Amino acid sequence: MSSILTNNGAMVALQTLKSINGQLADTQSQISTGKSVATAKDNSAVWAISKVMESDVKGFKAISDSLSLGESTVAVARQASETVTDLLTEMKGKIVAAQESNVDRGKLNDDVTALRDQISSVVGAAQFNGLNLVSGNSGDIEVLSSLDRDATGNVASSTITVAEQDLSIGGYTANDVFAAGAGGATVSGNADTFTMSIDDGGADEIVIQDGGTAWAAGDSVSLNIGDQSVTYTVTDSDLAGTTTTADSVALGLKNKIDALGIDGLDVTYDSATPGGLSFDNGTGNDLAVTGSFANAGSGGLGALSSINVSTGAGAQSALAQIDSLISTAVDASSAFGSVQGRIETQSDFIGKLTDSLKSGIGSMVDADMEETSARLQALQVQQQLGTQSLSIANQAPQSVLSLFR
Repeated sequence: MSSILTNNGAMVALQTLKSINGQLADTQSQISTGKSVATAKDNSAVWAISKVMESDVKGFKAISDSLSLGESTVAVARQASETVTDLLTEMKGKIVAAQESNVDRGKLNDDVTALRDQISSVVGAAQFNGLNLVSGNSGDIEVLSSLDRDATGNVASSTITVAEQDLSIGGYTANDVFAAGAGGATVSGNADTFTMSIDDGGADEIVIQDGGTAWAAGDSVSLNIGDQSVTYTVTDSDLAGTTTTADSVALGLKNKIDALGIDGLDVTYDSATPGGLSFDNGTGNDLAVTGSFANAGSGGLGALSSINVSTGAGAQSALAQIDSLISTAVDASSAFGSVQGRIETQSDFIGKLTDSLKSGIGSMVDADMEETSARLQALQVQQQLGTQSLSIANQAPQSVLSLFR
């Protein structure tokens, strides 16, 4: 049956053409945006996943910047600590030279002082963006290293801790803690260091005294007996005890020396002389004993401030101290080198992880341009045929007129 009111062929052709035009619009959108999923309307699940991953990529870019900043900061500190190590090694050469009596110790002491000033200059300049990890003032820092997302979607940050390494000479304050005992131990000018040599079978004594400046928690006294060392650090209980602080330090040092188990060495606390320690040498060899004081306010290299090689006693005391100072600088360099390597490894990983996330996002939402190009050509042909089909369907009612001629 033919009808001039209802043209079923035209309706079918029109619906087909609308479908083709819709597909053509989607294809053109993919071509213009480069994405097969550009909005939540295209594929809500894939779009949501891609947006979460894109936010992670933004976060990892910020982490990469944080790691770069942290790596640069640590690199400056490492270079400074290595330079300080070199300067201390050079200083050791001067100190060793000062052990010889037939040298100009005054000039050697000037060289040592210049090297100490250079160390102070290096430590003071070792800052990056205002942060100095070797000055003793920054404290430990945290470098943002990762974002960790669990299966439930919760996100937590991870950090790399960079420990401060105090290489400052600091505000050393003379406390005059050593005094010559009955054996006549030679004491340096500021009475914060001493050196003595005890002949085999001989005895000597030192006295720990309260000094001209009050003790504080954290003050420490170190003794070197031959090639072994002990250190006693003052605690709050020492300051609040019934005995004098000097007595507490002397007793603490005695206990630590006893724990060394040096065969033939007898160290006794002289109760008749507060703070007195008597050394009886039965080791079979002459024994060198040196000591140094460092107050709580001094830096990690605070003992440098008391080194003076202008005298024989000062040169011997300096020799006992310098290896410990070099060890401090070497340990700092090692610590910075280790954490710098860790930061570099993490930075490389974050870069690769970011690239992998970008690839994953692209595989989900990016349009396949080869396929899209082929689809565009096909849809354009279908559009032309659909238009032609609709034109033919619209001409069908005209044939009804021939029935009325």
